[in-house]
Amino acid sequence: MAKETGARARITVKVQPRARVTRVAGRMEQAYRLQLAAPPVDGKANAECIAFLAKLAGVAKSRVRIVSGLTSRMKVVEIDGIGQEEMEKRLNR
Repeated sequence: MAKETGARARITVKVQPRARVTRVAGRMEQAYRLQLAAPPVDGKANAECIAFLAKLAGVAKSRVRIVSGLTSRMKVVEIDGIGQEEMEKRLNR
């Protein structure tokens, strides 16, 4: 589990809601593609995005926040408690 205190990762994701399963679907240019099983209604896709990235990073959901793109498919997400390099390794698995 990631327990780096003071470490913070910042990633750009492009989400595709209403997918069959929630998963990382590769990388395109500067953004990671995330397929989310949740629909883009009532913040469900954002909640699914946060929960998935928190689980992947091994941190609490409260340590993950969408800093831009709440209503867009392109989002910038910050994750406290894991370094940038380690988070990118986990996304590329």
